[in-house]
Amino acid sequence: MLQELSVRHLAVIEKIRMRFHNGFHVLTGETGAGKSIVIDAVGLISGWRGSADMVRHGYDRAEVEAVFDLPSDHPVWNVLDTLGIQANREETLLIRRELLLHGKSNARINGQSVTMTMLREVGEHLVNIHGQHEPQSLLRTERHLEWLDQYAGDRIASIKEAYRAKYERYHHLAKERKELEDTSRQQMQMLDMYRYQLEEIEAAKLKPGEDEALEEERSKLAYAEKLAESASEAYELVYGAKGLAALSRAITRLQDIVKYDSATLQPIVEQLQSAYYNAEDAAFQLRDYRDSIEFNPDRLARIERRLDLLHGLKRKYGETVSDIIAYRDKIQAETEKLDNREERLKELESAEKQLRSELAELASSLSAIRKDAAKVLARAIETELKDLQMERTVFEVRLESGELGPTGADMAEFLLSPNPGEPPKALSKIASGGEMSRVMLALKAIFARIDQIPVLVFDEVDTGVSGRAAQAIAEKLSRLAGQCQVFAITHLPQVACMADRQYEIRKQVTPDGRTSTSVRELAETDRVEELARMLGGVEVTEKTRHHAQEMLVLASRQKNA
Repeated sequence: MLQELSVRHLAVIEKIRMRFHNGFHVLTGETGAGKSIVIDAVGLISGWRGSADMVRHGYDRAEVEAVFDLPSDHPVWNVLDTLGIQANREETLLIRRELLLHGKSNARINGQSVTMTMLREVGEHLVNIHGQHEPQSLLRTERHLEWLDQYAGDRIASIKEAYRAKYERYHHLAKERKELEDTSRQQMQMLDMYRYQLEEIEAAKLKPGEDEALEEERSKLAYAEKLAESASEAYELVYGAKGLAALSRAITRLQDIVKYDSATLQPIVEQLQSAYYNAEDAAFQLRDYRDSIEFNPDRLARIERRLDLLHGLKRKYGETVSDIIAYRDKIQAETEKLDNREERLKELESAEKQLRSELAELASSLSAIRKDAAKVLARAIETELKDLQMERTVFEVRLESGELGPTGADMAEFLLSPNPGEPPKALSKIASGGEMSRVMLALKAIFARIDQIPVLVFDEVDTGVSGRAAQAIAEKLSRLAGQCQVFAITHLPQVACMADRQYEIRKQVTPDGRTSTSVRELAETDRVEELARMLGGVEVTEKTRHHAQEMLVLASRQKNA
């Protein structure tokens, strides 16, 4: 359940802190007092979109914090595990949301930052808010199949998932086939160009990196004479009389006198000896390099011709040989695709036919389950509607088959006949606002037993009803609170008196001249005054107080019964 809700600087709310309990809660107060803002706060905790306009004037942020107390086997714990959010199932769950004045929003679950997508995924398992305009969603027939499948539950889930996977594969194959079928004349002309380019590139017999190697070899051959001359001269300088011979004489002279000052001269001798050996090694390398230089005009000419060919290909197909090879591989794949177009089309058509057959079989299984579920759901809704003063209403879930789609071949629509003898018709053509609210409440009552959402919030679900129908809604909400925690904003005393807890939302002007909304839980005597206000309007009399007291007594008896 939602154990505690704290709100700071949200719209006209300066600061409130509300503690809740199990059962049925109502929020009452004058129109415009700010009741819906409390609902908005709960919505923000469950992942609703927020905006900077919701931040109270004069502050840089609005804050909402909620504490949930949940059983250890509630599905939300598994969701938290999947999202990587650390949580102890034996402790409460803390969710915090901030709206910043510059427009950004952030959220934390148990102190860990989460994205809005993650918050919505968690919130879907915690809170279900039924707003004033939600009955309009009953008019969207695409939602009807979704609700029916949810009601069917585990019976349909695995088959639906298998169908979805196959349908994605089927859709992918159909898309590829259409692309091949739409291959234009221009693309076929491209095939001729690709073939010419492939022949030209293949004839060159390219090797990765050969252009760099040839450039280096050409440089050696083109400057072979200069290289040989310079290497030979360097060799003579190092190995000749002014090189190694001079170093050898210097070493011999120092060795004659080193015994007289070994501390100073011995390190010098060793340095010169090392220099001698290094210079000798370098001289031998120069000699070998000079002797290896090749004077080969024919090889140079062949390299020049090869480089000219490579440069020509680079101008057309890429900056390097590796780029040209990559381009060749690309057009080769395109060529094979176009060459094998007819063969691939046959493969795709065959695979599509097989998948379509498998999809039709799965769709038939889905339809059978949905037909059974539709009958049971319709009877369940009729039972709930009887409790809501719609005793002779006929509810029908009509299924029609069509083309295979992402969810099968079925289309579902909810039909209603509130008057005996009249055939069921679409909700949009027959249901009044009060009837729509009661149909939605019936659905909520049924799905509360299925989806295990611990908190249900109803924002003026009793709009458009009065008298016995209002009393029926109140009793339904009270019974629903036996399965989950229920909150309702209401202007009807018949609904308010059935609540286990009542909170008054009041708007007042503070000493500094600002408007602020406050919330307080009403004690029994305060409930009498609030109900009397709801009954009598501006003027509260002893009669209205007595009537309010009587309503609370009768409500208590009704709940106990």
